[in-house]
Amino acid sequence: MEEKIQLLHPAGKKLPRIDKAKYDILSAAIREGLKKGPLTHKGLHESVMKYLKSNKIKFEGSVEWYMEGTKLDMESHKIIERITDKLVLKFQLKKK
Repeated sequence: MEEKIQLLHPAGKKLPRIDKAKYDILSAAIREGLKKGPLTHKGLHESVMKYLKSNKIKFEGSVEWYMEGTKLDMESHKIIERITDKLVLKFQLKKK
């Protein structure tokens, strides 16, 4: 049986448990994409897809669905943060 991780939501809402392996892949992809600077949700999704393709990772399931849960969990753990830039919602790595 695969190890599961309980996702957290920044607003305290209930999120599902997902495979830790999928979380680790998407967490790494999100971090890699945000290293270059803030991204919109669409830009983040494109960056994650590029990461999966360039690393030849075959991902089972909806990348967008798992990315959203992983992103919310990373926000809860203060790894990434939301910013508003000219009324556009973006995400960036949390500044230390």
